[in-house]
Amino acid sequence: MNSNQSLCSIGKFDLKLIHLLIIGILVLSFSVSFLIRSQPADFGWELHEFDPFFNYRATQYIIENGIDEYFQWNDDLSWYPTGRNVSDTSQVMLHLTAAITYWIFGGGGDLYDFTILFPVIFGSLTCIVIFALVRVIGGTTAGLLSALFFSISFPIIIRGQIGWFKSEPLGIFFGILGVYLFLSGLYSKNKKIVISKLVGAGIFIVFGMSAWGGDQFFIIPLGIFFFTLPFLRADHKFLIWTIPIFTITTLVVSLGFERLGINFVMGLGGISLIIPTIFLVCCIIIQTKSSEKSKTRNGLFFLIAVLIIGSIFLILGSDSNVIPLPSYRYLNAINPFLTTTDPLVDSVAEHATTSIQQSFLFHSVLMIFAGIGIWLLLKNIKKSYPIKNDMISFSLIFGISGVYISSAFIRLEVFASIAIIILSSLGISILIKELFSRKTENNKLKTFSIKLSFGIGLVILLMIPLIFPANSTIFALTDAPPTILNGGTQFQIVNNDWNDSLEWIKNNTPKDSVIASWWDYGYWIQTKAERATLADNSTIDSAKIQNIAKILLDNPVESWKSLQELGADYFVIFVAAERLSVNGNNDEPFFFLGGGGDESKKQWFMRIADKPLYDYLHSDGISGTNHFWNDTMLGNMLPFSLVSYVDFHTNQQSLEYQQGYTGIYVKNIKFPKDENGPFRLIYSSPSLDIENSGPVTGVLVYEINKEYIPLN
Repeated sequence: MNSNQSLCSIGKFDLKLIHLLIIGILVLSFSVSFLIRSQPADFGWELHEFDPFFNYRATQYIIENGIDEYFQWNDDLSWYPTGRNVSDTSQVMLHLTAAITYWIFGGGGDLYDFTILFPVIFGSLTCIVIFALVRVIGGTTAGLLSALFFSISFPIIIRGQIGWFKSEPLGIFFGILGVYLFLSGLYSKNKKIVISKLVGAGIFIVFGMSAWGGDQFFIIPLGIFFFTLPFLRADHKFLIWTIPIFTITTLVVSLGFERLGINFVMGLGGISLIIPTIFLVCCIIIQTKSSEKSKTRNGLFFLIAVLIIGSIFLILGSDSNVIPLPSYRYLNAINPFLTTTDPLVDSVAEHATTSIQQSFLFHSVLMIFAGIGIWLLLKNIKKSYPIKNDMISFSLIFGISGVYISSAFIRLEVFASIAIIILSSLGISILIKELFSRKTENNKLKTFSIKLSFGIGLVILLMIPLIFPANSTIFALTDAPPTILNGGTQFQIVNNDWNDSLEWIKNNTPKDSVIASWWDYGYWIQTKAERATLADNSTIDSAKIQNIAKILLDNPVESWKSLQELGADYFVIFVAAERLSVNGNNDEPFFFLGGGGDESKKQWFMRIADKPLYDYLHSDGISGTNHFWNDTMLGNMLPFSLVSYVDFHTNQQSLEYQQGYTGIYVKNIKFPKDENGPFRLIYSSPSLDIENSGPVTGVLVYEINKEYIPLN
């Protein structure tokens, strides 16, 4: 059957077999993406990671109080005692979009359940949006391939799983939708449609930046693309008004969001649009007034001059603080060679630099096809696969800039994924078109065999990463429990330690209590225990986080004094260990520490507090010294004491640390409830008392003893 044969007519629209094929592949892409993203639900129905708990609470505030009140909200549970101006420091469009879609589609159901599903739905819908984008660039085949590749992209999936009510899923959805509307608008024939698409593009680009600050990196390839347009397109009269419409819309709409506002317009983000737009208009004017022979040359001279002057302006402006600079994370993405002296930034796992091994794990065989795509685009096969010069330019710019930006740290690998998906989709679609458009009359059987072999080989290459190695496929790597069910430890376990502990705090502490902890747990405590915290995951006040790190490493009496000054009532720590098998029921159990709780973060506490590591750690950089265990608040709050060191290879033991030996511990509560010390252990989660060998986690709540009287 001919794929263009009409099946039925709906008004003026003829439904053809090709339309059913497109719909089928898009449904398949959405379904595959949805199922892979939903795997963590097998372990439990919870929000994933840390930030989603605040985003849920912010959305809940809108539902209960309205949008106007949200923009006036100072969250008094955050950063006690100053609180937090939510609309000025948050992903506003994430909260607004979730609230509005809940009002429309929620049906009065549980908001918590709705926010758990939210990232899966928008992440899966992005398969359709990227199809539309790549279809504009390189045709339907490339678009369908991009939808399929997007549905199984590892970096995209892990930052948009079920419960991942964070910035990326919605930000990527808005960002790709904005880019699609922009490129589509450049090829629309109707002036009203052009304007509506370009205005919509500007609006959704800003919505994306408000939902996720990382969406600013969608602007970089667009700005570079503007520089190329006067040389690639002849419709200069069209470009001279369309590009300014997009830029002006983007800048004006950004002023409506506090977090963006004038800092974005006058900063690197706004300048990366303003300068290219001004260049485009001026370059077109110069080319219009130049002769046919000299207009390209004059335009290039002008481009070189703008780049030189612009670079000097940016360097001088940044040094003199005339240009508002973004945070270190964004500067590091622009300049991957930039190094930080801030250990707080380094301590976040998603800020780690991507290794070559990780890049191959993330992108696998698509990296090869992306390279083929670049080669074929540069070769520009016009006869068999017509693709416009400006779309070739955009694809190469977006591809190269996406890979470059993602080299800074792991979180931005989503941009490398999008870039590689676009380039590999174009590369494969060109190869398919090239092969199947060739006709050989002499040996049809040989031609058929070649095409069949190519098709089978292509399918095998694309399927291999989904099957091998078995423990590193996307299905295996994304099949992990929500963070709150294993505490973010390295153990593949599920328990209710954190949920039980937060519920206990909620029901057994005064409502005006202030909870101190490491900043990782702030959002959990605020949202589930409904108590104020000194610090949380927004890292608004890095000085206070540094102070908490110092408190953890000070002696207990000094820490008690500092916590009194901060107004804290309780201190929460989290520990992860592994209980070793013992001989006999009466033997005291032994433990091996280092599963990913606070006992594993101590080296970061030391760096953030600017303490010398050698005072607290042995030469392996992990094992605590006697000074750590005996003289620090954290060492005394951890419910373990060292027994000996063991070399597991030789089974030799030592009471003193030796290189290659591992510490073995027994359980020991040093601040019991019934003693009048600076701290009292008033709650520990059930899993800490597990009797079986294997992973052990524990949440411990210490009361800060207001009646304690220091001896000195």
